[in-house]
Amino acid sequence: MPRTHRYAREVAVVSFAQSDHLRRTDELSEVEMVMPVLHRVLAATGLRPGEIGFTCSGSSDYLAGRAFSFTMTLDGVGAWPPISESHVEMDGAWALYEAWVKIQTGEADTALVYAYGKSSPGSVRDVLTRQLDPYYLAPLWPDAVALAALQAQALIDAGETDESALAAIGARSRAAAEGNPHAQLSGSVPQGGYQVRPLRTGDCPPIGDGVAAVVLAAGDVARRLCGRPAWITGIDHRIEAHGLGLRDLTDSPSTRTAAEHAGVFEAPVDTAELHAPFSSQEVVLRKALALGDAVAVNPSGGALAANPMMAAGLIRIGEAAARIHRGASDRAVAHATSGPCLQQNLVAVLEGDPA
Repeated sequence: MPRTHRYAREVAVVSFAQSDHLRRTDELSEVEMVMPVLHRVLAATGLRPGEIGFTCSGSSDYLAGRAFSFTMTLDGVGAWPPISESHVEMDGAWALYEAWVKIQTGEADTALVYAYGKSSPGSVRDVLTRQLDPYYLAPLWPDAVALAALQAQALIDAGETDESALAAIGARSRAAAEGNPHAQLSGSVPQGGYQVRPLRTGDCPPIGDGVAAVVLAAGDVARRLCGRPAWITGIDHRIEAHGLGLRDLTDSPSTRTAAEHAGVFEAPVDTAELHAPFSSQEVVLRKALALGDAVAVNPSGGALAANPMMAAGLIRIGEAAARIHRGASDRAVAHATSGPCLQQNLVAVLEGDPA
């Protein structure tokens, strides 16, 4: 099936690299975490830092505990001579979107996108409360697990899942992660006790540190740098209402709308890398994206196997692209999310050239 040309320029993911995702990296600074990954992702293309047209990163100063912490990682990129650079206080998937727009405008032919997060120094459950409405929700300090549990219970009450089905999602994800050398958790992981009912430990993501990076390139540059580029044939992101009481937590209309605009439903997909930090969120995303049983969902293990904050969404795009690079997939959908209960959602379609 020929690829659909939806945009002014063809843009592809031509390389992807990630760190080993670990519970703690106390001995490493963010710069020391980022540098090896940047070296690997560039080495895969043969590009030198000076040949990159645009650089964009995603991270969170809240995790680092200091303002403008992302500027330190530019030491790992190499900012002299001066480079064209930007940053999003967001998951790296949104940094990829900014870089994709930059290439679409013709201001660059190549882009380096990276994202990182060190969650180990603090309490992620407390930090993420700062995303909430500052007047009504944030003062109550409901953490991400408690809010995800509300969503899971709503799904159970609606008859769309049950606790055993949620446990099966976690077990399948971590079994798939046995083939992923970078995963934090893999194999037979005990389901454990309740974190917040109805979510058990096995339904929740691990807390850890990690880095991911991709290189984007346009047209013939992409073909020169990569044997089988993962062409971004569609990409879009949408947002739900901030107030959780204004939303149906059993559905994700923003994901569905983003998927429609990205062209997900125009042809079958064989792979879906979903950023579902909680097992219950995979139920919502499968419905929104109309994924059947024939689709390989999170063959990398997904966020239940490794969930480095601010990098996990970019990893979903990178993992989908890597399957296309090695011929394991022809048309894949990648999803990234941010905020409580799938508040913000980005969807990308990646396709490989026909054999």
